Amino acid sequence: MSQLQSQRVAGKRAFVTGAAGGLGSAIARMLARHGAKVFVTDVNAAAAAALADEINREVDKIVAWSSAQDVSDEAAWKGTLAQAADRMGGVSVLVNNAGVGSLGGVENIELKEWRRVMGINLEGVMLGCKHAMAHLRDAQPASIINISSLAAYKTDPNFTAYNTSKAAVAALSKSVAVDCAHQKIDVRCNSVHPAFIRTGIVEALFSSMGEAEATRRLARVNPMNRLGEPDDVAYAVLYLASDESRFVTAAELMVDGGARAV
Repeated sequence: MSQLQSQRVAGKRAFVTGAAGGLGSAIARMLARHGAKVFVTDVNAAAAAALADEINREVDKIVAWSSAQDVSDEAAWKGTLAQAADRMGGVSVLVNNAGVGSLGGVENIELKEWRRVMGINLEGVMLGCKHAMAHLRDAQPASIINISSLAAYKTDPNFTAYNTSKAAVAALSKSVAVDCAHQKIDVRCNSVHPAFIRTGIVEALFSSMGEAEATRRLARVNPMNRLGEPDDVAYAVLYLASDESRFVTAAELMVDGGARAV
């Protein structure tokens, strides 16, 4: 039985990176449930393919395709976007979700690790914006949604590379948004900033700390005093992907339970 819930993004053709699990899979499912075609990519090709199959079964028709992709590889961007455009009949929504975490203060982080984080979290987003633009121009009105983090604003000295990469994604998103506006093309670009969300990374702490204690420690950074759910972020992406947000660009959408306010 089809799980199609609405037509909020009917006719949209979305390209979602880092879609094998966590936020990426929730975003892809949400967009498909509300009428979009989705092309999902991940370095884990088997998991991306399994997600596409699950989405197609859920909505009762072929609306999802997949491919392996390393977002730090520029040549891969060109080829994968071309494949997506061929399968979906174009690309009108780009969701740059792929990212990695990293530990280390400025004095002890290795340059190799710094470059790995920047290559995926920042350069991967830039390459997506750069190479998707030709497809998005042909599919106006179009939308770029870059997944940043609360960590862009609430920094921790042990997350030097991660904090920096996510802050840079916010700045990059504004630059792309203003560039598109100056060119008078209907391509919007916004960043989404989640706090701690109940994904695999967070749930891994449950086994070592216990769910109650882990939740208490992670949730205390926000006034709502709870973890977010993947769909909390996915609904934010759904809004930015839809034509409901036609006048929203260069925005930072906080999905953080009010954490930035305190």
